[in-house]
Amino acid sequence: MPKMKTKSSCKKRFKISATGRIIAGQAGKQHGMIKRSNKFLRNARGTTTLSKADEQIIKPMMPYAR
Repeated sequence: MPKMKTKSSCKKRFKISATGRIIAGQAGKQHGMIKRSNKFLRNARGTTTLSKADEQIIKPMMPYAR
């Protein structure tokens, strides 16, 4: 059997936590910071975990992620 392939876009953007949740960067911080509020920028620091519905989309694309 050939190996299954991991989606390249997913391996660049997501990591799996020790409990099996998917960790992603916060959205909305690539450009346009001037128009965003300071509260938004504070809350969008670091990373976040995806919702269960989004996890079900991403996990099949990363078959070897543990």
